[in-house]
Amino acid sequence: MTDIDATSPAVPKTVGVIGGGRMGAGIAQVFAAAGAVVCLAERDPAAAVASRDRVAMGLLRAAEKGKLTESADAVLDRLVLVDDAAALPVDTDLVIEAVPEDAALKIQVLAAAERAVGDQAVLASNTSSLSIAGIAEGLRRPERFLGLHFFNPVPVSRLVEIVIGPATGDDTASAARSWVAGLEKTEVVVRDSPGFATSRLGVLLGLEAIRMLEEGVADAASLDRAMELGYRHPMGPLRSTDLVGLDVRLAIAEHLHRELGERFAPPALLRDKVARGELGRKTGQGFFTWEAS
Repeated sequence: MTDIDATSPAVPKTVGVIGGGRMGAGIAQVFAAAGAVVCLAERDPAAAVASRDRVAMGLLRAAEKGKLTESADAVLDRLVLVDDAAALPVDTDLVIEAVPEDAALKIQVLAAAERAVGDQAVLASNTSSLSIAGIAEGLRRPERFLGLHFFNPVPVSRLVEIVIGPATGDDTASAARSWVAGLEKTEVVVRDSPGFATSRLGVLLGLEAIRMLEEGVADAASLDRAMELGYRHPMGPLRSTDLVGLDVRLAIAEHLHRELGERFAPPALLRDKVARGELGRKTGQGFFTWEAS
């Protein structure tokens, strides 16, 4: 097995990203901008084109703000679309899955990637709440697996939560910390636990804000403003829920409810909005109204 070089902050030479939604495209963008060749796996041809368009638009915005050291086109040239995790190159150094929060699906795509790439590769899940140990059970090399939880929007978010599973090797964890530094982001390292640190705290605050909205304590804008101005949160819990997606937040809350008890029980208002298709920014309506982007 090839040793992982974690001696200096640098990104892997080749990165595979499975899933080209908003999160996957953002992850692909930041690694490509940092110099990696990125293979983005997306089975649906239309979704693959949309993923490339997301990356291209994100790079143009970054270039306009002076955040790139080369042209957006030069960075985009390092993005390669493939139609399946099994098509990732054997010399891939890091694979990150960014598919929906379904443990069986995550195991399926990561196992396919593990068969395609060499033993040197590190596998990672972008899950925000699912058990790293549980996903690792479906892999042949659990010591090469951990959680790399990025935050939306990935290009401007400074944080990456590194989740260490019970089988994660020390060299794997060290490499992950080095790669996060190479992206000029900051890591927090946490033990595998339901909701980790960020989702557990963020979801609890978001659920309480939804309950307060249900009870008529204040309107959504006022509740958010209270946290932004009173506690210096850059974004209030309801707008943050819209950004994450109400369906995603509901799924995480249901998982934490099962694992940790009644304090994570989803409010009826959240269930009702998801049932009506009011999922936040991606549908144009959540706790706030959003313009198309």
